[in-house]
Amino acid sequence: MNNQDVATVAAIINAFGESHFGKQLDHLIVGIVDFDMSCIFAFRFNGEPQLIHDGYSATVSRKALSSYMRGGYLLDPFYVACISGHEAGLWRMDELAPDSFFSSEFVISHDIHPCVSSEAGVLIEEIGFVVPLEEGVSATYSLMRNQGKLPFSNAEILALQMTEPLVQAALQTHWKQVKPAGFVPVIAGDDDVETMFLSVFTDQLTGTQRNVARMILRGHSNISIANILGITEGTAKLHRSNIYKRLSITSQTELFQLFINYLSHQ
Repeated sequence: MNNQDVATVAAIINAFGESHFGKQLDHLIVGIVDFDMSCIFAFRFNGEPQLIHDGYSATVSRKALSSYMRGGYLLDPFYVACISGHEAGLWRMDELAPDSFFSSEFVISHDIHPCVSSEAGVLIEEIGFVVPLEEGVSATYSLMRNQGKLPFSNAEILALQMTEPLVQAALQTHWKQVKPAGFVPVIAGDDDVETMFLSVFTDQLTGTQRNVARMILRGHSNISIANILGITEGTAKLHRSNIYKRLSITSQTELFQLFINYLSHQ
């Protein structure tokens, strides 16, 4: 470790509990790989996340970020990983996302996806450190590249993985000092559905249908839904069809729009 490395780590330590903590962590990482945007969120089940670091570019829509915080995060694979007790470490988005996620509306939505609302238009890739903070709470430190760049290479991923112990320890120490008093984790059961999904569809859907609607919105195909629920693909298709009929819609796009409309009226 050279003098510059020592100074960088010292700056991170001195930033524990301070608003510039994320910037100091970014300073460490950008010395290893290039990225366009970053963010750190603390996630818990069925509760608004805590934004620890806003490393989005100045062109990211504050409206989109607000919608994300109000409920758009529920469709984010990193949120799902955090509340599901996923293994800690550095992960590519496509390693966490459902099979049809990258053709879902969330990926291209300017309304609730802050990264898509950036000047470059859409991301080329997002990777993130999943860091457990306490029981029922985990953080994601995400690094993003916009269009016009190459995805993170395997060599870059390996280099970043070397920093994982430091990133994890730093985030855990920082969280102890900045955790809001009202940020109470909830331990979810397997059949629990977040309040937002219950509210969007009120009394229009059965419990099973709400769960299937949640998976559709998160980018699961009929095959994926069938595998998760232990049903046939035909039954999954029937659930999807009945959901659309009950909501008087005909597509996943319209289902997503119902979700967006609900968030916009919160």
